[in-house]
Amino acid sequence: QVQLVESGGGLVQAGGSLRLSCAASRLTFSRYTMGWFRQAPGKEREFVAGIAWSGGGTYYADSVKGRFTISRDNAKNTVYLQMNSLKPEDTAVYYCAARSWSGITQIVREYDYWGQGTQVTVSS
Repeated sequence: QVQLVESGGGLVQAGGSLRLSCAASRLTFSRYTMGWFRQAPGKEREFVAGIAWSGGGTYYADSVKGRFTISRDNAKNTVYLQMNSLKPEDTAVYYCAARSWSGITQIVREYDYWGQGTQVTVSS
């Protein structure tokens, strides 16, 4: 079955950087729009960033615009999230998700596949 495996999370001080990776397998990666979401304790899962299957379009939540960058390498079946200028409020479990043949959406239920998540903790 389809697998999405996130990595790169960890503990970092405020102002620091992390790069998350999500490796996909058992799907035609270039046909999937990819998204990054996050979920903090006691809160709903929220959209962070997305990159279209065509590779040309990206979209960011206002809370991360200018600090986070999403990118993809179709040859490696991998999507990345470069996170700079991290803040304590960025602390959450970060998930990648895949959506077949469609554009970027912020709606959780419209993604077909999900990874298991990676913890990001930003200390003040």
